[in-house]
Amino acid sequence: MKKRSALLVLLLLSSGAAFAQKKPVAKAPAKQPAAGVSAAVLAAGKAVYTQNCLSCHQADGGGVDGLNPPLSKTDYVLGDKPRLINVLVNGLRGVDIDGEPYHNAMPAQTHLTDQQMADVLTFVRNSFGNKASAVTVGEVKAVRAAGKK
Repeated sequence: MKKRSALLVLLLLSSGAAFAQKKPVAKAPAKQPAAGVSAAVLAAGKAVYTQNCLSCHQADGGGVDGLNPPLSKTDYVLGDKPRLINVLVNGLRGVDIDGEPYHNAMPAQTHLTDQQMADVLTFVRNSFGNKASAVTVGEVKAVRAAGKK
């Protein structure tokens, strides 16, 4: 039995397994938001996203095929800001996004304040692989005002 134990120890020592140390894995640097986007705005936007958007658009912003569109690198998110703001203000139904049809209705998020809308849209435009300019409260107010006419 002693020979077997000694043999096992020799095998472990010769393989280096007994003394192997795990090297710390370097974390990939987080993507930086667009210039002028503060960490506080992103944190506030993430909170709004988690409470109001996550169940349909998912934690990774990937959406659900055929139902809820992804928020990652789409023209709707990265393109025209008033069009994107309008989705929150007035909702959206049955639209093709980047050539793919989505059939779930996006309800208007009228319960959100202008600040919450600006924060969540800024978060979305700077998350999920996106990097785009912030949405301002003034831009949200302008879209809301245009819809009331």
